[in-house]
Amino acid sequence: MADAKHTPAPHGATGVLVLADGTVVWGKGFGAEGNAVGEVCFNTAMTGYQEIMTDPSYAAQIVTFTFPHIGNVGANYEDVEADNPHALGCIVREDVTQPSNFRAIQTFDQWLKANDRIGLAGIDTRALTRRIRINGAPNGVIAHSATGEFDIDALLEKARAWPGLEGMDLAKQVSCAQMYRWSEGRWTIGQGYAQHEPDERLPHVVAIDYGAKRAILRNLVDAGARVTVLPATASFEEVMAHKPDGFFLSNGPGDPAATGEYAVPVIRQMLETGKPLFGICLGHQMLGIAVGATTSKMHQGHRGANHPVKRLGDGRVEITSMNHGFEVELDSLPDNVKATHISLFDGSLAGLELTDKPAFSVQYHPEASPGPQDGASLFEKFVKQLNA
Repeated sequence: MADAKHTPAPHGATGVLVLADGTVVWGKGFGAEGNAVGEVCFNTAMTGYQEIMTDPSYAAQIVTFTFPHIGNVGANYEDVEADNPHALGCIVREDVTQPSNFRAIQTFDQWLKANDRIGLAGIDTRALTRRIRINGAPNGVIAHSATGEFDIDALLEKARAWPGLEGMDLAKQVSCAQMYRWSEGRWTIGQGYAQHEPDERLPHVVAIDYGAKRAILRNLVDAGARVTVLPATASFEEVMAHKPDGFFLSNGPGDPAATGEYAVPVIRQMLETGKPLFGICLGHQMLGIAVGATTSKMHQGHRGANHPVKRLGDGRVEITSMNHGFEVELDSLPDNVKATHISLFDGSLAGLELTDKPAFSVQYHPEASPGPQDGASLFEKFVKQLNA
């Protein structure tokens, strides 16, 4: 990994990663040409690269995949968590090969091109991951040019000028623009996604979209809920106009304290109704802020489909899917809030529950798209509260 002052492009290099500290990493570009600036992170999942790239929680981030063979199952129209990719680009070890999967519609390279996202192959992802683990997630620019011509000084300046995720509200950028109903259930082979007929007898959940993954909404529906989705900026009056039986706070990108400036007052009003409330990821963090806890930026964050979490109630360990760069500080929880889960990687808070109201949240992704499904019962727990 070279310094920006000594960066002659090796023969055949058509892609480059330039970090704000001056580090330059050369590789082979694929996908769309151009450049993009954001936070460089890493994900340890072995599967689900298409779901990861389309997860709105990855807005303003460049994903380094630690698993070396990314793209070998191609891309399809079903394995997406949003209409378009939200990750700015991806960094991989091996060149993307032709797909070897019966569900593939196009190659990963073609999919990235079609969605204007940049790929960078031939990178020592182990060295880059180690650098992130030691020094924290850096700001950087990923660039691809078929000619191999780059203005490294300009890319370095762009990386250094980017302000970083701390203090950045991204939920407004990835949230839906208007209300919609959701009735699609989970996918099964040969059947696709289940289609549920509207049933007014089912308990009604208003889900606030801070960057919601579709898999979460599907799990709510399959658990027995009727789901209405509202934008991140919805007021309490707009929420209550739908006569909800309970509230869901979705995942999403950015700094929870920044999004919380407009979201937390609404969440506090939701809690005052006494109706059940469930939060995931960013929703978990903002529930924490709403009840008086504090959040902070993590050194490297948690991103992968293999994160062990201990349930404090019974001591059992769940293997979970995670994607977050901020956390609710465990020692900041007020007296009416108990910790329910902790990460066995670093002891950080992975779940909380109020003792005086039917509200709980988890930092990890129980819908596990991609990943293990150890926490899927949380959706049933929430819907059971709605029916109580």
